[in-house]
Amino acid sequence: MAPSRAEPWQGFARDAPPPPWADRLPAAMPDGSVLDLPIRDYGEIGVGGLIANQAAIAVAKRLSAWMAEAARGLGAEVVAGLPTLGQVFAPLVAEALGHANWAAPGYSRKRWYDEALSVPIASSTAPDARALWLDPRLLPRLQGRRVLLVDDVLSTGASAKAGLALLAKAGVSPVGLCVAMVQGDRWQAEWPALPVAAAFTTPLLRRVEGGWAPDPAHAPRGVLLPQGEGSRSTR
Repeated sequence: MAPSRAEPWQGFARDAPPPPWADRLPAAMPDGSVLDLPIRDYGEIGVGGLIANQAAIAVAKRLSAWMAEAARGLGAEVVAGLPTLGQVFAPLVAEALGHANWAAPGYSRKRWYDEALSVPIASSTAPDARALWLDPRLLPRLQGRRVLLVDDVLSTGASAKAGLALLAKAGVSPVGLCVAMVQGDRWQAEWPALPVAAAFTTPLLRRVEGGWAPDPAHAPRGVLLPQGEGSRSTR
């Protein structure tokens, strides 16, 4: 896939410029390639951003394959994908795991939905609270099965924990969370004892002279990563 560094998320590169970085974080992929992520300035920290529905289709497919590889050992029988951006990856991960279908919670309430199957949700990129709904017709697909929750990015953990709360209302305890990117360690202090799998991880960034540099003290730990060529595990 030919890389494009003019527009983010359109391809993979082979070289990673050393820090400091001005506006792009070169994130290492499991096969040794690099995906450039625009750096978001959060004041005291910076993070690498990923907007999945703006990525090239080939990029989304490759990330999904790595996600499935990382989560395969969890033995999931069905995938539940969080809206909106987690649902870019959820059907692709489900297909890679050999599933015939998947489950899609949503933000819009249909006439037949039950208030008991909804929770409030917010995230670091969409801080305004709204409701997350599960169609009651999906209950037979989820209950009594090994469910893998899928999202795009794990950053603060807010949206993922809302997804866990929604599944709990359905009587489901998932086997794990699978994301394309784990972004730093802000989520870890209050995370439940639930495995997290990811295609790749990125640390938080700190300001340095000339731009941004990775902060090793705030790299994620304990994440399940693809075990193929060029992959690694976090500890």
